[in-house]
Amino acid sequence: MPVPLQERIPYFPEHVETPRLILRPATPEDCQELNAALHETWPDLQTWMDWADRLPSVAETALFLQRAAAAYHAGRDCMLVACHRSTRELVLCTGLHPRDRRVPKFEIGYWCRARYQRQGYVTEAVQAVTRAGFEHAGARRIEIRCDSRNVRSRRVAEQAGYHLEAILRHDRRAPDGSLRDTLLFVLLSEEFFARPPK
Repeated sequence: MPVPLQERIPYFPEHVETPRLILRPATPEDCQELNAALHETWPDLQTWMDWADRLPSVAETALFLQRAAAAYHAGRDCMLVACHRSTRELVLCTGLHPRDRRVPKFEIGYWCRARYQRQGYVTEAVQAVTRAGFEHAGARRIEIRCDSRNVRSRRVAEQAGYHLEAILRHDRRAPDGSLRDTLLFVLLSEEFFARPPK
């Protein structure tokens, strides 16, 4: 059974392994490789991520990661990096972000480094983060949101077992300034725990 959120701070384990990945909270020591991954993937990120308006410097990335690590240790948020089990190279970034602790409700976000895209790594990571959210953090509801035009992101949510709950029309501004529709995918704890074990 899931453990109540208030009893687990930080609410994500320090180390989670999947067949190909190691997921862990991001630290300032990741700044060089994370910045390199941002540079490599920037055209893709600018298309879909509203935070991708200016490519950060290494120093700015380090400061961001310091804040992310502090938030993790305080139990306020959880930014994660996923590294390849063989090479230890950074593959993707994800996160388990609290949205309403009274539920408790979380949101999972993700982006994948360009060289590792279209190989199933994001789905693998999201499945692991989902499991930790329900089993470790005591989540009752986890959401994934994406631009309705982002076919790959939508496919990740579907392959990870999430259900399309709503289409939020003209919900946000896309990075190009256009109004976008947001797809809201949801998985509930009772749905997760009713699944046959893998």
